[in-house]
Amino acid sequence: MQLADRMADLGTENAFKVLAEVNKLKSQGKDIISFGLGEPDFDTPSNIKEAAINAIKQNYTHYGPSAGLPALREAIAKYISRTRKIEVSPEEVVVTPGGKPVIFYSILCLINPGDEVIYPNPGYPIYESIINFVGAKAVPIPIIEEKAFSLDVKHLESLITPKTKMIILNSPQNPTGGIIEKSDLEAIAELAKKHDIIILADEIYSEIIFEGHFNSISSIPGMKERTIILDGLSKTYSMTGWRAGYGIFNRESPRILPILKQIQSPALQHLHR
Repeated sequence: MQLADRMADLGTENAFKVLAEVNKLKSQGKDIISFGLGEPDFDTPSNIKEAAINAIKQNYTHYGPSAGLPALREAIAKYISRTRKIEVSPEEVVVTPGGKPVIFYSILCLINPGDEVIYPNPGYPIYESIINFVGAKAVPIPIIEEKAFSLDVKHLESLITPKTKMIILNSPQNPTGGIIEKSDLEAIAELAKKHDIIILADEIYSEIIFEGHFNSISSIPGMKERTIILDGLSKTYSMTGWRAGYGIFNRESPRILPILKQIQSPALQHLHR
């Protein structure tokens, strides 16, 4: 069986290989602290598990709307509105089976072959993988230890070309934990507006901060309409295996919401329960 040529451009997440080795060593009785997958060191809280069990008993096991259950989308909209200090409606929320589909859908819908996407390096390997998969050019922006594991805005500006269509930001950042300061976010926002660039803001770690403050670029005036927010329940509530993620897609952004609802096929709908 011959694979399609595009599959050669599809990368993987090596953290799963590390996890397999960790589990192997643990089975041998070794005491291991894993630096692989972003997995909280506590179990899903009991009230969440009980709510899920009750939902199954009440037969919430059938197909639902492709963008997610209305009550869930409303709860997410309220949470994002409160934490990002922007006005978000349930219609702007798309629930996905984990955070990866938000990355894939956003790049698939907005990026053409030959376009350029700037992404953080080191960073979540799926960014580069999906950029390459759609035939675009992946342009790394270094994460610098001397800047408290953030990026240099002047260097970022030097990477922007007429082909740059998207910048991926991850703050707090995986794997370094670095946070992009508000002043840098404001400078990046000006670049995005000047060059008509979409921001994909991966904010999945927004609730896991021990020092400093989390700021979302979406809260900067003029940026909600050109920012896609990626978030989910996996890190904050230790629900990694539940595959519960979501994206916030502004109604004013380039007609992406109707397309996303088409992409979210019925085969995935049962995962939104």
